[in-house]
Amino acid sequence: MQGPRRKVKVMLMMTMVFIFIIVEVSRNAGKGGDKNKLLIPSKRFWAKDSPSNAYWNRQQQQLNYINNHNLKNLNITTEELPYWLNNTVSMDSCEPDFRVTTQVKDYNSLPQRFKDFLLYMRCRSYPIVVDQPHTCKDQPFLLLAIKSLVPHFDRRQAIRESWGKAGRVANKTVVTVFLLGNAATEDHFPDLSKMLYHESSMHGDILQWDYRDTFFNLTIKDVLFLEWLITRCPGASYIFKGDDDVFVNTIRIVEFLSNLSDAKAKELFVGDVITNAGPHRDKKVKYFIPESVFVGTYPAYAGGGGYLFSGQLAKRLHEVSRKVPLYPIDDVYTGMCLMKLGLAPEKHKGFRTFDIEEKYRDNACAYNSLMLVHPRSPQYMIQIWSWLNDPALNCQ
Repeated sequence: MQGPRRKVKVMLMMTMVFIFIIVEVSRNAGKGGDKNKLLIPSKRFWAKDSPSNAYWNRQQQQLNYINNHNLKNLNITTEELPYWLNNTVSMDSCEPDFRVTTQVKDYNSLPQRFKDFLLYMRCRSYPIVVDQPHTCKDQPFLLLAIKSLVPHFDRRQAIRESWGKAGRVANKTVVTVFLLGNAATEDHFPDLSKMLYHESSMHGDILQWDYRDTFFNLTIKDVLFLEWLITRCPGASYIFKGDDDVFVNTIRIVEFLSNLSDAKAKELFVGDVITNAGPHRDKKVKYFIPESVFVGTYPAYAGGGGYLFSGQLAKRLHEVSRKVPLYPIDDVYTGMCLMKLGLAPEKHKGFRTFDIEEKYRDNACAYNSLMLVHPRSPQYMIQIWSWLNDPALNCQ
């Protein structure tokens, strides 16, 4: 008899202890502020999917669904997607997508550059008309990829004669290429094709694609360059990509890259980083983006004047760019791609895309520790380069 009674007593004691704990927890739930407060969700965790009112955001939602591995594992068909997702065309379609005229509410009142961008936003594949298939045969340590326009002969030549001089820098191989589209007649450019052909035959550093080279199409230039890079120059250790009106201290960049640890080098992306920015809503501003196209804030991004990244990261950027809709501002788009990878650009004080103080601009030593300064004229580029290569320069 003692055995069963003892078991009953033990069970009663355990029950009493459990009840005491519950009562104490309930009695003290309101004490100590939010720290001990039981949080109950006010709405369901899974919200109903609904399309964004902004066209770019809606395109991103569509790509998120298309590339959702969980949906793929569940064998979800396109017919089972929400109606507003099940109405897509190929990302590589280069026919004008006239559906945007009704899907962007204020399409008819937008500037022409927006209309052109939106109509051809899905096109990512343009034929290359001038290629350099063997320029990276020696697997360069540093590839300088410079965004340029057909008429900018003087800028390209100044770069060739100064900081973009191909060959060996600090015993490292450096290769330079210039990235161009077409100088379209509708943009009032004269026909300079014969001069460009002559320039390319002389220097072998021109890459040109058959698309309209406009400000909003700089993003296309980025995408096409990444495609060329993994095809023609996959062995490049590092890439500098920038504009043709910057001065770059190639010597300092090679020195910086040579001293990187393996871990740091793998996901390197450095430049003059801009944070807490968002789209301009003033139509008079060059970077104006209407709310009908994009809503939200921008991720951290490096100013498009010039930034530096690793060849390993370039391959990942190329892959992830397929999962991010084209955006009309190229450096913001690159920041979006980095964010999609779970990465962010690193700010480096050596990148001065907004120039340096005027009192230092004619001081050779001011450039000695910098990597990039923007903007600089062709004559100024050559002048600064001669300063930095003067054996008598002493910046101690």
